[in-house]
Amino acid sequence: MEKKHCIVVGASHAGTSLALQLRREGWDGAITLIGDEAELPYHRPPLSKEFLAGVKELDNIRLRPEKVFVDNAIDLLLGSPIVDLDSEAKTVLLADGKKLGYDKLALCTGASAIPLPMGSLLAGVHTIRSVADIVAIKKRLASAKTAVIIGGGYIGLEAAAVLAKLGVDVTVLEMQSRVLARVTSSVMSEYMESLHRQQGVKVLTSTKVISLEGDESVAAVLCEGGLRLPADMVIVGIGVRPNVDLALKANLAIDNGIVVDERGQTSNSDIFAAGDCSNHPSALYGKQLRLESVQNANDQSRVAAANLCGVDKTYDAVPWFWSDQYDVKLQMVGLSDGFDKVAIRGDATNEAGAGFALFYFKGKRLIAADCISRPKEFMAAKQLVMRKAELNSELLTDESVEPAAFLA
Repeated sequence: MEKKHCIVVGASHAGTSLALQLRREGWDGAITLIGDEAELPYHRPPLSKEFLAGVKELDNIRLRPEKVFVDNAIDLLLGSPIVDLDSEAKTVLLADGKKLGYDKLALCTGASAIPLPMGSLLAGVHTIRSVADIVAIKKRLASAKTAVIIGGGYIGLEAAAVLAKLGVDVTVLEMQSRVLARVTSSVMSEYMESLHRQQGVKVLTSTKVISLEGDESVAAVLCEGGLRLPADMVIVGIGVRPNVDLALKANLAIDNGIVVDERGQTSNSDIFAAGDCSNHPSALYGKQLRLESVQNANDQSRVAAANLCGVDKTYDAVPWFWSDQYDVKLQMVGLSDGFDKVAIRGDATNEAGAGFALFYFKGKRLIAADCISRPKEFMAAKQLVMRKAELNSELLTDESVEPAAFLA
């Protein structure tokens, strides 16, 4: 019997995990992992942190050594993106003209940074999504003294922290009334804004950018109300869009990403999807979710790989995330959307430096938690959120009670 061929599109966290997991689950046919970038797969979180800061080089952030792909008989095709997909003929066409047939296809195409509607082509205007982006930013940093960061989300704030430590004069602009407005409470927003201001970063909220000034190179950012900010460099962190072009060519169901079931299967039984590009059902939260996290990419891709091999598995993991800014580690678990109460454990002003935890409730059920330098609370919260635990919020805020006791 002829062995089957699985093509995995996208050589980042999800694609790499899926390809390797296929082998572990017993796939004995050919596996081809195709990536747009010419680089061997690498970790993305360090891009806006250690790699930007120069603490780590590219070889320090590889997902796997090349030998691992060789040992698992995974054919790496890097630097030649797929330009066409024919789901009826079950073929893909690469930019170099090569056509490949498949039996099963896994789309791990990720997401792309949303460009600013104006001035994106000016030199000195950057997004953060790839190694090439950071290399360009580092080159600009050689002469840049002032930087404006548009967007007060995690990427923008992480970049602000690195640039401030490098001695750059940094201003963060956020259109909403507070930073991190889409993902956390006002308590955490106020803490993060204060943290950055203490480090010399200017944080301007409720501020909308209307244009960028400059001939060939960016010179200033103009905002509503007449505010003009000189800038040698602009970093745009206003979100990402799922990469669904190939899914559209295959006539797959699309709704804020590629729609998959709990097994990772798309509307085409021979095509699976995982990672930032996919929109999956969450039994935990009772709705469809598209998550942008390493945890989701790795865990969901492993489930998809198992199902590609005929092992019936479902994906319903608890979402968790992290962000490093200055010497502070923020760990988040669950999704706080729709919370009606937040319970605070510790001092949220963090003047004592002991950290704190925010627990988000919907009724009596704990749905999420944000933790600053509180790893024990974070680990306990993961279990409680997964259990859909209902409990008294006063138990969580009582510092005399050890976090391990929450689980009892």
